[in-house]
This record gives sequence, C-alpha cells and structure tokens, in this order.
Amino acid sequence: MGKGNGGSEEPKSQEIWDFARALWTFLRPHTFYGTLVASCSLAGRVWIENPKLMKWSILTRALCGLIELLCGNSYIVGINQIYDVEIDKVNKPFLPIAAGRITSKQAWVLTTSFLAIGLCSATFNSGPFLSSLYCFALLLGTLYTVPPFRLKRFPIAAFLCIALVRGFLVNFGVYYASRSVLGLPFQWSPPVAFITTFVTFFGLVIALTKDLSDIEGDRKYKIITFATKLGVRRLAFFSSGILLLNYVAAILAAIYMPQAFRRTILIPTHTIMAISLIFQTIALDQAKYTKEAASSFYMFLWKLFYAEYLVFPFI
Repeated sequence: MGKGNGGSEEPKSQEIWDFARALWTFLRPHTFYGTLVASCSLAGRVWIENPKLMKWSILTRALCGLIELLCGNSYIVGINQIYDVEIDKVNKPFLPIAAGRITSKQAWVLTTSFLAIGLCSATFNSGPFLSSLYCFALLLGTLYTVPPFRLKRFPIAAFLCIALVRGFLVNFGVYYASRSVLGLPFQWSPPVAFITTFVTFFGLVIALTKDLSDIEGDRKYKIITFATKLGVRRLAFFSSGILLLNYVAAILAAIYMPQAFRRTILIPTHTIMAISLIFQTIALDQAKYTKEAASSFYMFLWKLFYAEYLVFPFI
C-alpha cells in the first residue's frame, strides 16, 4: 500500500513540476526580468539619493507596485500567446500553448488573473494618476495583439507600442511612484532623463529585432514586419546602428556633462557594451542569420538591456 501511494504521488509531483516549468515559459522570462530589473533600478536610484526618507512601510508599497508591473507584463505576454498560437507553432513551438503544455482555457485563466490582480493592486496602491498610466499601458498591450485592432500587423504602430510601454511609461511611472511614496514632487534629473531616452530607443531596437527569427511564420500568416519588408540582414545592421548611436550618445553625455554623470562609470561600461554589440552583430552575420543565431542575438540584446539598468543607479 505504501508503494502504491508513493507511485501515485510521484506522477502528481511530476505533473505539478511540468506545469510550473510551462508557466515560467508562459511568462516569457526575458521580459519578466526586464521589468523586474528596470523597476528595482529606478526605485533604487531614488532611494539612494534620499536615504533619510526611507521607512519600512515604503518597502511594502514598493513591493505592491512591483507586483502590479509584473502582473501587467504577464498579462501582455499572455494575451499575445493566446492570439498568436498558430503563428507560434511555426515561429516559437517551444511556447507552452503552442506546445500543448498549457491549454487555451488555462492560459485565459492565468492571463485574466494577472490582469485582475494588477488592476486591483493599482487601484488600491497607486492612486488615480499612476493607475491611469498603468491602464494605458495595458490598453496598448491589448491593442497590440487583440483583433480587430492587432497593431502588431503594422510595423510602425507595433514598434511604437513597445517603445512607449517599455521605454517611457515604465521609466516615468516607476520614477514618479518612487518619488511620490517618499513624499517628493516629480522632478526630472539628468540621469533619469538619460535612462528614459536611452531605453525608449532601446525599446525601438527590441521591437525591431524581436521578429528576426520569426520571418517564416510571419510570412505564412501575412504579418508584415520590418524583418519581412527589409530582410533580416538589413534590419539587424539597422537595429545595431541605432543602439550603437545610443551608446555613443551616452559616452558624449558623460564627456560634456561631467556635473551630471560619473564619467568613470558611464564611459567604460558603455564602451564595453558598444564593443560587445559590434562583435555580436558580426557573429550574427557570419552565422548567415539562421533562426537560432537570430534568436541568440535577440536574447543578447536583452542582456544589454539588463546591464543598462544595473549600471544606472551608479552613473
């Protein structure tokens, strides 16, 4: 009897573990990490500048705010997978709905739960202005994916949505909230204006390069992207060029505004990131833009994105 119980518990434990792994993939970890790192970095910058105003109660509100953002991120990537399941079977067959590891019903339950938790937390924790910004970001994420709007069909509208949410709204919203919770009025500072501008352009690059490995499915289902219009090689070099100019602008800002930035941190870190970007672009070209190489290049860009926020509190 003891063996029988153990035998029944083992498949159940494996089933739970498999679902947990599928759920983590469903959350699209690279975007999850991006939201997490950005939020902590921006809040950390405000708190480092105002250590005397910190209280334990503020951490509780900050945690609620972080949950809001992560739930919003999870809703947007979830709704995208629900409506893109046929395309994902070609482009990203490893995603849990496309792979059959999460059913459509389960995906809807998860996605609507993230939406409800995020909206409830924003309503009770963030106040009218920040709640409105939050709802606007969710609306853009919905319009991006859901028919009949499906803005992702239109290249310019698609990358503007991603850049606006990932670049401006997240940075402005978190910075505004972090100052507000300390009782401080909103005020742009050169570093915050820098990171907001920098990441908005970085958001454009992410929006452009996310389709580098998805040409096959996008063409099959008549999704027009910059990758299908310009070709993978042109788009990769164009996107790398935008990001490279971003790094050059960061270095020039440190040189010409020493009173606003720490040169000893900003210049070497952005030089290293720019050089690494050049090498990765060359490697992608030498790999002949295979699906695997394009996907690897795209994930490398996310690592540069994380690195930017890890450096930000100290520039």
